[in-house]
Amino acid sequence: MIIILKMGTTVEQIEETSTRLTEEGFKVHFSQGVEKTIMGAIGDRSRMKALDLEALPWVEKVVPILASYKLVSREFHAADSIIRVGGQEIGGSRIHVMAGPCAVESKAQIMETAYAVRESGATFLRGGAFKPRTSPYSFQGLEEEGLRYLAEARDETGLLVITEVIDAQDVSLVAHYADVLQIGARNMQNFVLLKEVAKCGKPVLLKRGPSATLEEWMMAAEYILDGGNYQVMFCERGIRTFESYTRNTLDLSMVPALHALSHLPIIVDPSHGTGKWQLIHPMAKAALAAGADGLIVEVHPHPEKAVSDGKQSLTPEKFQIMMADLARLTTALDRQLGEVSS
Repeated sequence: MIIILKMGTTVEQIEETSTRLTEEGFKVHFSQGVEKTIMGAIGDRSRMKALDLEALPWVEKVVPILASYKLVSREFHAADSIIRVGGQEIGGSRIHVMAGPCAVESKAQIMETAYAVRESGATFLRGGAFKPRTSPYSFQGLEEEGLRYLAEARDETGLLVITEVIDAQDVSLVAHYADVLQIGARNMQNFVLLKEVAKCGKPVLLKRGPSATLEEWMMAAEYILDGGNYQVMFCERGIRTFESYTRNTLDLSMVPALHALSHLPIIVDPSHGTGKWQLIHPMAKAALAAGADGLIVEVHPHPEKAVSDGKQSLTPEKFQIMMADLARLTTALDRQLGEVSS
């Protein structure tokens, strides 16, 4: 349920309303607008009638949320949410590009990539230190050593770091080094992990599962918000279909769909969404045209030597060409590419 309070409601009146709800077993969340405060109450709807909150003079109205997702819904928070991290804002007028290799392979590799993508206009450095792979014999990542390399690259270039966490036990470790924690597609419904990242205090990028519906994806985000972390971004990275030419089918219809249903920003991953470096540039443009708030793109100085996902990685030179094209496109869209904070 949503409780909309009238303009001018005092702190004491808000606290009284919250107390009434919690005493009846409701979990209360707040959304502060410019003029009004909205309270989200999650619990047994049958007990709401007994409270008769609309009889309180400072309550404007009580509105039921019919969708299964509550906190991620625009019904709860009408305005676009802005995710603030390291001086950057995601979800506003600026479009941010997160770029880097699939896996951190060495200090030299991640440093070379970091300087290259920063020069072309990226604001975030992506790179996997923990790698969930289909085969147990494939490279699994450098783990904490890789996290240290990412942190060193941030210190030298000013790029913010986004990296994946795959185990609930590693959340505090990854959060110590990273600015944004990524939940990969395979872990979208790892509810233990979702509950743990809700406690970490860092923004979370939630990738869509390869077979997940829109509602399942939004409900996964609901776990994180319900745990107290409202700094969540969706990431469309393609879904599994009958098509075999591409690695996945990049579902760009989710960009306007999510903007209509949710207040949270959405990032698009054209690298995993296609699996082919030749398709990254055109699909990146299509994603921004559809309204994406940012991109996450794989870039490797030597894709032919990459330990993972070389076929879907741009070279720094190709990335630079794409970024120049995106700069022109964002101007036409009345937006701007983000810039590294000085």
